[in-house]
Amino acid sequence: WILLSVLPLTQAVRIVQSNDDGWAEINIRTLFNSLTSAGHDVILSGPAEGKSGSGSSDAAPTTVDADGCIFASCPGGSPPTGANATNPRLNYVNSFPVTSIKFGIDTVAPKIFNGAQPELAITGPNVGSNIGIQVPFSGTIGAAVYAVTTASIPAIGFSGWSGKPTAWNLSTPLYSQVYADLALNVTTQIVKSGTPYLPDGVFLNVNFPESTDSTCNSASQFKFILSRINSGVFSADDTEWCGSTRLPTESEVILKSGCYATISPGDASDKTTVDAARQALVLAKLKPILSCL
Repeated sequence: WILLSVLPLTQAVRIVQSNDDGWAEINIRTLFNSLTSAGHDVILSGPAEGKSGSGSSDAAPTTVDADGCIFASCPGGSPPTGANATNPRLNYVNSFPVTSIKFGIDTVAPKIFNGAQPELAITGPNVGSNIGIQVPFSGTIGAAVYAVTTASIPAIGFSGWSGKPTAWNLSTPLYSQVYADLALNVTTQIVKSGTPYLPDGVFLNVNFPESTDSTCNSASQFKFILSRINSGVFSADDTEWCGSTRLPTESEVILKSGCYATISPGDASDKTTVDAARQALVLAKLKPILSCL
């Protein structure tokens, strides 16, 4: 199946966003705008500074140091947590990604959502891929896993191959918009599939390949492949799909020539590939947007 550039929205939901590249990085802001424009009720709660590679670390926020927030998005000496002066939905937390999404769920959401909890957690798009052995160390994935394991909120972590950390107030790079469009497509399909959006204890690890001005430069060119986070050499069979009982690994797909993106159902208890029974439940939800290699 070839994706439409943007799938039609079927239902608006309450979403909490975070990442590990910082609350003012352009990927997360571009996706915030896309989700909001699509009608979703969105709050963003991300680290004050870049915290890549911080995994599931968690610590009480501290006063912002003299250098200020990333990309001068808050002045030095700012409080441990804060919000954009004109948009209280955009929040920073001077700590780790896990701490940031926790603050979003526990403190920001009740105010913005009138006491209701987020229905879906979305992290990223991370600047750089999170595949295979990178997954346990990613703060973007750590935040998603926290939402699932501690707050019982279904979560999707997005990561993209292209780009470098870029300020929210610069011109939006093409790859950033393409990744936001793709993330919206996945989000729309999950919401369209109905509740529960994901099986218990499952998060989705989604990785986008390189996107440039000349290749993979629009969402319509991409195909989504159901995949595994880690090798399955010593594992039980996966769910049957595309004529096989072994899903390809993320590395196999991302390194393949073409505009192939991976969606891996992950086990939030250990950040590895989930069992076949829960893979099958995810497969049923995602079939309309999935392709075979």
